[in-house]
Amino acid sequence: MGGVEHEDPPSKRVKVSSEESESFSNGSSLIELARIIAEALYSLGYEKTGAHLEEESGIPLHSTVVNLFMQQIIDGKWDESVATLHKVGLMDENIVKLASFVILEQKFFELLDGEKVMDALKTLRTEIAPLGVHTNRLHELSSLIVSPSQTALDGTSDQRLRISLVEQALDLQRDACRFHNSLVEEMSLLTDHLCGRDHIPSQTLQILQEHSNEVWFLQFSHNGEYLASSSSDCLVIIWEVKVDGQISLKHRLSGHQKPVSYISWSPDDHQLLTCGVEEAVRRWDTASGECLHVYEKSGLGLINCAWAPDGRRIFCGVTDKSICMWDLEGKEVECWKGQKSIRISDLGISSDGKQLITTTGFCLLAYQTKNFHLWSIDGSVILVAKYRGHKRSRLVVRSCFGGLEQAFIASGSEDSQVYIWHRVSGELILTLPGHSGAVNCVSWNPANPHMLASASDDRTIRIWGINQVNMTQNGRHSNGVCYCNGAT
Repeated sequence: MGGVEHEDPPSKRVKVSSEESESFSNGSSLIELARIIAEALYSLGYEKTGAHLEEESGIPLHSTVVNLFMQQIIDGKWDESVATLHKVGLMDENIVKLASFVILEQKFFELLDGEKVMDALKTLRTEIAPLGVHTNRLHELSSLIVSPSQTALDGTSDQRLRISLVEQALDLQRDACRFHNSLVEEMSLLTDHLCGRDHIPSQTLQILQEHSNEVWFLQFSHNGEYLASSSSDCLVIIWEVKVDGQISLKHRLSGHQKPVSYISWSPDDHQLLTCGVEEAVRRWDTASGECLHVYEKSGLGLINCAWAPDGRRIFCGVTDKSICMWDLEGKEVECWKGQKSIRISDLGISSDGKQLITTTGFCLLAYQTKNFHLWSIDGSVILVAKYRGHKRSRLVVRSCFGGLEQAFIASGSEDSQVYIWHRVSGELILTLPGHSGAVNCVSWNPANPHMLASASDDRTIRIWGINQVNMTQNGRHSNGVCYCNGAT
């Protein structure tokens, strides 16, 4: 169809040997590509097509040693195949051990199936166990000595391995993309995956100006349908995120006598905790805006608050450095006395309710050295990454995780800008100007990776979104809904 056709049949065309191919520019890469394609064809069941590719290209899929190894496997010559495996030339000794385990496991099964229990036990002890891999599987095989009827061999493991390798390659491309913040329906190994900076919320979509003084704290609800903000004007506002991505005022919550510095949504988002500076904690109903309860400690002030994962208890930091736990009706259940440390500025509860973190999986800690650290607190405490660039010396500036699969970290700054880093690489990828005062807090919508909010001393809240023109066709929300500037 318009192309150049060969007059000779495929068998008459000149073949290129492996040695000749390697003399060409990038010959090794081309040979490897041909082998990958042939391997994929065979794995998908296209035997004739794979064989035709080998014949026409003159590039065999496997070396002589590998072909011998495969034939020995087919013939069930397990001991010979293990010996040949060591001649294949694999550089990673661990891979050799893992492959040997699979082969000897099959030998073990055949011995059991032939009721040669003592031979099977000998293979398990002297050949499989010394490999030192798959300990859990080794224990399972041991149990089969007692109950051989449980024997089962998964014949699809090889195919699953190939699929896993492709998935790992795609994951690697995504991790290497600094701006990846949208689900991509199709990714190819033939081209490098690269998103643009327009996938990150960096355009000001709305400026909310209902507070009459500095805005200190804000947080999206877990379902992304609400945004709560608090200010030194002693007011808390609940905002509603509309279907079109616009944000409108839902409730003004008044009652605090001091500036409100902390907010915490209940696990089901039906209620909200707010904390005044060294004052009381109030619990509000999201739907009606009614104050349901006030938590106080005689002679002391409360400085932060958090919900237990079950939503039946709350925790509060106290000015005497202690932490108190109340039930919803206001009964003090427990109180942990303060340690010899600075006053608690943040409070968090692990998802299983077993750990209480008093500062901030991962934990972000801010320092007065103009950087903050990401720590893994799952088991042992490990410093994962450091993030630099924002300005902080005298104010409490809050940061957050966000974006698709929490791939980014956003932070406020005393220089009136919002800073965004790639979480894995630690690279500063964007700074967002617009505020005219220090940015005290940021919150990324957990249900929409294309919506970010920032609170500032300039008395405003900015809602950041993506470029509508560039993202109309390819911007996708994490649940499959297409978004343009936060709108469906």
